[in-house]
Amino acid sequence: KASGTLNLKDNGCGTAFDYRVVSGGGGGGSNYGGGGGAGGHRTSFPGGKKLILSPGTTPVTIGAGGAGGTSNNRGTTGGDSKISALFTNGGGGGGSTPSGEGGARAGIPGGSGGGNSNDSPSTPAPSGNVQPTAPGQGNNGGQGRQGGGNGAGGGGGAGEAGETGGTSGCGAFQGKGGDGLANSITGSSVILAGGGGGGGQCSYGGKPGGTGGGGEGGGATSNSPGNPTGTGTNGTANTGGGGGGGSCGTQTGGTGGSGVIVLRLPTANKPGSFAVAPGTNTVATDGDDTVATFTVSGTITL
Repeated sequence: KASGTLNLKDNGCGTAFDYRVVSGGGGGGSNYGGGGGAGGHRTSFPGGKKLILSPGTTPVTIGAGGAGGTSNNRGTTGGDSKISALFTNGGGGGGSTPSGEGGARAGIPGGSGGGNSNDSPSTPAPSGNVQPTAPGQGNNGGQGRQGGGNGAGGGGGAGEAGETGGTSGCGAFQGKGGDGLANSITGSSVILAGGGGGGGQCSYGGKPGGTGGGGEGGGATSNSPGNPTGTGTNGTANTGGGGGGGSCGTQTGGTGGSGVIVLRLPTANKPGSFAVAPGTNTVATDGDDTVATFTVSGTITL
């Protein structure tokens, strides 16, 4: 049921909702690429401050996943999700190893930060919660090639930072994507906003994405584990998961997963004009509550 002890029915000033808002995940980097960061994650459920929506029609924006990097380029940052004044930032793109020197080696800050590429040992971890909120939206991406070993960093997740690459001290060790967070606002526990895994070296496989939709990093064609094509795996749609990093040889990073927004209120408090659009978005009941799930951008009418 909806959290809290005070239920506010629309009295001309607004209707109170519990919420879960997740942005699009960042794309994985190309060529020893870092994993994409998970989309920013914010929720009031259970027990947090509710979102008040005014009567009338309110736009709902669902962030798209960022594109995976190609031809030695970084992944792109995912799109923000937003409803009224409530927002989350897209996940940062994963870093890449360019053909020449340059800042493209570093992952991009975001809701959760993208992981750094293998060839970025002195670069700090890309930050999460880039447009600060309290509680925070996400975590840092992982650094690359630390501790004497090779390896790209994993993208940060809503529940933890991306794993650092190269920490084994020998060979190659790609960073796993940070895990997402579980929440039961829909009535069932669902994990969202996992970071993408770091892309593999030419003789080593990529690392898994974090739980909650993060894509696996690509591995070389003759190696396992890892995606056998060397291309990073896409983040899962409507989870905000980061895309997996591409392996060596300019392999492409995975695209980040799109975001999602879930709203919940007591059915007794639902205005008679309540509706969501377009029809791709859904309305269901869970016990005494109504749950609206937005998987594409649209509107809610009260």
